Amino acid sequence: MTKSQQILLYIGIAILAVAAGLLLRGQLTRTTPQSGADTIFAASLPDLQGINQPISQWRGKVMVVNFWATWCEPCREEIPEFIELQKRFSDRELVFVGIAVDQKEKVAAFSKEVGINYPVLVGGMGAMGLAGAAGNPQGALPFTVVIDRSGKITDTRLGRLSRSKLESMLKPLL
Repeated sequence: MTKSQQILLYIGIAILAVAAGLLLRGQLTRTTPQSGADTIFAASLPDLQGINQPISQWRGKVMVVNFWATWCEPCREEIPEFIELQKRFSDRELVFVGIAVDQKEKVAAFSKEVGINYPVLVGGMGAMGLAGAAGNPQGALPFTVVIDRSGKITDTRLGRLSRSKLESMLKPLL
């Protein structure tokens, strides 16, 4: 076997190993919407005052769980629309829960600056495990999960979510 044939063989084996690893990872991280919701409800994360808040306290309401960070521009763009929708539909038992994948100080400053009117929890990078369980194995932000009153995930969105799109997702649940 020539040197170039050996190199091609090793490259082929490496590609197969990577492909097999990705397939296995996909199988191991596959979750159902219900198991993702259960994982979210089982979590308890600190709020901006450092007090652990169980996410299960909002069970029974329509929830919009938004994974975000202050350094994420699409996250920063959608939050004012979330503030508006929280204000508009809070009397119909809608609650937004922001889970920041960031540092507490930066999150607190941004929250104050834009006037976030819903619970903000600080999960740091560990919160990406919750996002993954809910259907975001890529670990990208922003990632939004909509949970109905019975505790089932009805929708997830990776990327910036417009107010009109979110509103159309929420109205049947309210």
